[in-house]
Amino acid sequence: MIILGIDPGVAKVGYGVVRKIQNPKSKTQNRLKCLGYGLIQTNPGSPAAERLKKINNNLNKIIKKYKPEALAVENIYFFKNSKTAMSVSQAKGVILLTAAKKKIPVYEFTPLQVKMTVVGYGRAKKKQVQKMIKVLLNLKEIPRPDDAADALGVAICYARLLE
Repeated sequence: MIILGIDPGVAKVGYGVVRKIQNPKSKTQNRLKCLGYGLIQTNPGSPAAERLKKINNNLNKIIKKYKPEALAVENIYFFKNSKTAMSVSQAKGVILLTAAKKKIPVYEFTPLQVKMTVVGYGRAKKKQVQKMIKVLLNLKEIPRPDDAADALGVAICYARLLE
């Protein structure tokens, strides 16, 4: 199964693609493989509509390339700034609409769920989560930037919680 993880934002949308490989000898031990990760970046000086369109267009390209069977997105409940909350919510709406148009089921996870699933501790620091992502996906180094690493964590959360 191929899972597309998304860390929503307007300036930066992190994405990470993970393949869950079933172990034929064990129903409980599945392997995870990283297929790719990166960022969709928009220009802060562009109008909101153009930024959202760019997110949609790039997300469509990612979906076409990897053909995910599920999309896992980070669900943010807490914002320090209401302006940021509005723009991230708009970006998330575009992400959900893009997935719905492609008939890809969407699953949402809170940062706490991701940390609990990846590290086993809900108050884990970002660096701890990133190190565990590196280990779980057998990567040579911690994925960069942080938004892409977060997206991989969301994809891992889906793979492990919905086994």
